[in-house]
Amino acid sequence: MLRFVVPVVFPSELARSLRHARVVAVIPSRYQSTRLPGKPLALIDGKTMVEHVWARASHARRIDAVIVATDNEEVATAVDKFGGVAVMTSADHATGTDRLAEVATRLESDLIVNVQGDEPLITPSAIDDAVQPLLAPNGERMGTLRKRLDQAEDLHNPSIVKMVVDHQGYALYFSRSPLPYVRPGQPAPAIWRHLGLYVYKRTFLLEFARLPQTPLELAEGLEQLRALEHGFRIITVETTADTIGVDTPEDLERVRRLVQAGARS
Repeated sequence: MLRFVVPVVFPSELARSLRHARVVAVIPSRYQSTRLPGKPLALIDGKTMVEHVWARASHARRIDAVIVATDNEEVATAVDKFGGVAVMTSADHATGTDRLAEVATRLESDLIVNVQGDEPLITPSAIDDAVQPLLAPNGERMGTLRKRLDQAEDLHNPSIVKMVVDHQGYALYFSRSPLPYVRPGQPAPAIWRHLGLYVYKRTFLLEFARLPQTPLELAEGLEQLRALEHGFRIITVETTADTIGVDTPEDLERVRRLVQAGARS
């Protein structure tokens, strides 16, 4: 797809600093949100959400550089104020993958890490875990994270994406519905929750963004299904790290309480 017309342009100083970065984390930060407008700038313990995400990505050992990709000048200004790097991207992107790909066209790195801009509790170690399989010379082109789902009520929450994997850890399917179905009397397999952090080979990301959207992707509202429907494999890494995607005012308040509690402990 790659819907943008004029690609993002990096300032020359930034372009030089990125030239030797092998792994670049890109934080897509969209200001407009149906359920929580302006959420990148929502304050959490005195700092904007985008600053929390940027700080955690910057502390990952396997990340060489962090960029915030946004279509909003207020977000870009906020990033500049806390010392981060923001680049302006098209406002016409239909998906976060498109915004990520626009930035990737101007990079020379091997790997692009999509760190969601509404995951202020993502841990640096989880980011490192997701990157690891794609550093090995084994041909992995896309990776993500999974965590055991241990809260029964989360199984029926459509905001929490469930997934099933094969014996080697490759994703078989993702769904907002309970997954898998367990027949009465049968032992329950591990139930996995998907954590929406993605690692791509840069060349694959550009290929992936050009693929047409697929029926399952549109039905579930999950971009990763596009890769599976087109026959590509997604390696997953188990993590014990937890995070909360901020989609609603209730999510935001929950994160604020957790961050404040952590600051006091």
